[in-house]
Amino acid sequence: MVVGLSHRSAPLEVLERAALDAGSARALAVAACGGEDVAEAVVLSTCNRLEVYSEVASFHGGLADLGGALARATGVPLPELTEHLYVHYADGAVEHLFTVVCGLDSMAVGESQVLGQVRSALRRGQEDGSVGTVLDGLLQRALRVGKRAHTETGLDHAGHSLVEAGLAHARDVVGPLEGARVLVVGAGAMSALAVTTAHRLGAGSVTVVNRTAARAQRLAEAVGGRWRALGESGALERELAAADVVLSCTGAVGHVVDAATVGAARALRSGGAPGGSGTAAPQLVLDLALPRDVAPEVGRLPGVVLMDLAGLGEELGEEAAGRGAGVAADLADARAVVAEEAAAYLAERRAAAVAPTVVALRTQAREVADAELERLRARLRQHLGEDLDERVEAEVAQTLHRVVSALLHTPTVRMKTLAADASHGPAYVEAVRELFDLDPVGTRAPEVVSDALRAFPEARSAPGVRGSDGSLAQALGLRRPGDGGETR
Repeated sequence: MVVGLSHRSAPLEVLERAALDAGSARALAVAACGGEDVAEAVVLSTCNRLEVYSEVASFHGGLADLGGALARATGVPLPELTEHLYVHYADGAVEHLFTVVCGLDSMAVGESQVLGQVRSALRRGQEDGSVGTVLDGLLQRALRVGKRAHTETGLDHAGHSLVEAGLAHARDVVGPLEGARVLVVGAGAMSALAVTTAHRLGAGSVTVVNRTAARAQRLAEAVGGRWRALGESGALERELAAADVVLSCTGAVGHVVDAATVGAARALRSGGAPGGSGTAAPQLVLDLALPRDVAPEVGRLPGVVLMDLAGLGEELGEEAAGRGAGVAADLADARAVVAEEAAAYLAERRAAAVAPTVVALRTQAREVADAELERLRARLRQHLGEDLDERVEAEVAQTLHRVVSALLHTPTVRMKTLAADASHGPAYVEAVRELFDLDPVGTRAPEVVSDALRAFPEARSAPGVRGSDGSLAQALGLRRPGDGGETR
């Protein structure tokens, strides 16, 4: 099951309130596993999405556990949060993950940074023990799918990173990027992308300012740039004054770049003290953080152009729509990879789910054969006063087991084949368990899809669960039957 919200389901203001830092994301995954119906959980928290991927025992119980954990972790009341949540379950959850890891659900369609984010989320889950065999295998597979999509299709040509989209405005605001002075605030993954992209596009100089000077130094030195510690008195103000383009992505709570600091920097940039009469050269400020690093009031200062994730995302959507058939073909190829890989993974999982039943069936048959051999020995001792000759006994035992294997071969092959059918496969396996009276606990496969979908048919829909009967809200304890109104 996947429960989450993203730029596609929630406005920036809600995403900002629900944003979690790395530590809080880890805590959410561990807390989710404390739910009665959640066995495993991993949290993907990026600048434009917050999602919990989980292995659950039931749809309703898992949804209630995850919804409550998300509300507690974000501090957003559950009724308000539910308005923006989407849910993917069973097959749909796998396909959604593969779509996300390929960058097909990103604000900048086709971007590859999400690969690293998913890899980091998996590593944190492994370290914290919230990821078990199911999610470990699924996320490892997802990473391979993402690499394949970028290698075998034109997805990289379709993609346009947020950093590149923002820097494309530099020419209109400050002139050619070549020779421009770029300031990067922060030293995380997005900041690293900003530094390397600005350097690749020919920026005249790159300066990194970060709370931890060592991290700023490592990042800046990689491109021959400068670095400063954010806590150094007046450092941010002076670097802002010198910069033509500012990119900020710290992941901090609260505004790192406020209007007062930028106003003072603008005065220095004009060559005078605060309140001076000089005219400062224009500046482009790109806020790539969530929660936002830059106070909205900065965009109202004369000579400052401020762009945040909401504006860049809208622009990227319009750009993708206008790039024509070539991009559409690249995206179609990538989606075909996702569909193929999701079908293959699900078929493998259903086949693996049959294994306990097959093992139990063969074990039962072997036990019956061994019991008959023992009866044969007893009868021979009773009537002839002796056991079978060892060679004869071995030949009889081998013949009996060959007959049993031959009789079971076709049913077991057919069972594995039929199990690949998501609609009827579990029913076939259940029929075998009933017919042969196999242990329902020891052999029950870890599949709850069919029962859950029968209980909650709306779970088949995508991209979210939508029904007019309020079932999702009821599952979360937000609405009673008969309240009316559509619930997403």
